[in-house]
Order: sequence, then C-alpha cells, then structure tokens
Amino acid sequence: MKAFAYVNPTSEKEAVGALGTDRAKVLPLAGGQDLLARMKDYIDEPDRLVNVKGLDATVTATPDGGLKIGSAVKVIDLFENAQVAKLYPAINAAAIEVGTPQIRNQATVGGNINQRPRCWYFRNEEFVCYKKGGSRCFAVNGENQYHAIFGNEGPSHIVHPSSLAVPFVAYGATFRVLGPGGEREIPAADFFTMPTLQNVLKENVLGDEDILTHVILPAPGNVRTGHHEVRYKQSHDWPLAFATVVLAMNGNTIRSARVVLGAVAPVPWRSKPAEDALAGKPLNEQTAAAAGEAAVSEAKPMSGNAYKVQIAKTAVKRAIMNAAGLKTA
Repeated sequence: MKAFAYVNPTSEKEAVGALGTDRAKVLPLAGGQDLLARMKDYIDEPDRLVNVKGLDATVTATPDGGLKIGSAVKVIDLFENAQVAKLYPAINAAAIEVGTPQIRNQATVGGNINQRPRCWYFRNEEFVCYKKGGSRCFAVNGENQYHAIFGNEGPSHIVHPSSLAVPFVAYGATFRVLGPGGEREIPAADFFTMPTLQNVLKENVLGDEDILTHVILPAPGNVRTGHHEVRYKQSHDWPLAFATVVLAMNGNTIRSARVVLGAVAPVPWRSKPAEDALAGKPLNEQTAAAAGEAAVSEAKPMSGNAYKVQIAKTAVKRAIMNAAGLKTA
C-alpha cells in the first residue's frame, strides 16, 4: 500500500469539496472494508483519502411514515434498529447476512451500497480488465462460475456485490446524493448502471465529487415481504444468488409485486416476469414455484455458471414462501 494523505472533513459540504474531480487520486473512506483491501492489492492507489465516517449515522422517521437512514450507519446498527426490523424485515434479514460480526460492526450502509465488484479478475492487479481501463473481460473465456446470468450483453460480466441494495430497490428506496451542484434524490432502481463501454469504470451514477448521504425509505404500506440467500456455507461467504420480494396484498391475493435478485447481474436485477407471474395470484407454494420459474426465464448463463439459474429460481421461490409464512425445508 502506498502512502496517502488523510482528510477529516467536519461536514457534508467539506467532504464534497475535499473529494475533488479525480477519483483515481482521491477516494472516500467509510468503513474501509472494501477500499483498504483494494489498496492493499494495488487495485486503487489514491493520493488522498477523505473520511466520510462523520456523515449522518442515524435512523429517523420521515413524515410519511418511512425511514431516513444515514449512509454512515453501521450495518450492525441497521440490523439492530427496531423500526427497521418492524417496517422493513427484508432489510433486517439482509443486514445480518453481511460478512462476519467484525465486518458488520465496521462496515457502513453507504459503503455496502458503493463497494466495487468482487470479481477475482478485477481484484487481481495482474489482470487489466474493462473495469480497470483495459480492453477485455477475462471472465468471458475464463473462470466465470460466480459471474452474471442476467444482463450479459455489455462488456463486463460482474455481479453487483451489495447485499443491502437489493432490498432497498425492492422497497422503492430513494438515495440522497450531495455534490458541488447541491443535493438530489435518485430512485435506488436508477442509481446502479448496467456496464457499457462509456461507463464501464463505474457501477453507479455518482460523479467523482458526489457522496451518498442517505437512504430514504417510503412507508411500506400493506405488504408482505421475504428475503432468501443461497451460499455454499452458512458461515462468512458471498451469496451465489439471493432475492427480496415485496408483495402488495388484497386479502390473500397478491395485488402487485416487486421481485429483485442479487448476485446474478451487474445491478440489483428486478424481474418483471416473476412480478407478472405473481400479480392476481393467491399467496401459496404453487404461486411461489411458478414465479421462481418465471424469474429465470430470461437468464443467459455463461460457460461455467448455468447452475446459478437453479439457485436463483430457488431463492425467488423461498423468498415468496418466506413472505407467506411457509416452511422452505
């Protein structure tokens, strides 16, 4: 790791000013669980780090009955917050699955949302892929068993690594972003970007001088929710696929649905076929199975990850069964 300067701003505006316009040289530091690892592996070699741990670290109620979550909230504090658990149980379920107890006590909400890909080619300094300014994605003809099965039309085949982004998108969250031009609010679903040759160096719409300050959740309404993750082992491991479902109900009939998958695409992947399969149907195991099938109907796996299609299907089915209060095993 090369030497770097450290800036400790006392306000949001100071943090934005300290970031400047060159993210290759200046980077924000939150919990550091991702950034410090990249620096140790020489994936990033910034000249200056800007500490953003001093941003808002509170969870507060909004006038419409939702919650406003500061980006500096620790993942463990998000999990332990009683209002989050009551109003948004899928977020609670996702938070406790992040990393290990040590990581959850250090990592922040903003850091989890904005972490960089975990692709082993990106994380190896020897491979100069599209994400690092190169001219190829090594996963295409290489080891791709953990890569995308949706959204594979672009130059990069990463899966988005955030555990919290998936339920945030499913609940219809909005992200507050602050930059030199002031603040703006971006729907979580529009925050993450599919890779193109023009934007492949980034995974979201943040400019070099922008910081994510808050996640704003609308009132949940009359919904039932479920969250299910599939991984090789129950101890610390990255999920192979997972899903959050938010079902607007009319009695036991699903009026409308939001189904979002994680670890299967370069962005949190919203499944319209699964949502269509759920709308107007009773909430039961048969409906869950049909939605799982629909969720993977458009999957395009790579040479080594066709197994993820079955896992994604199972994750969707079990998330729906979780929402229905049915046993999954």
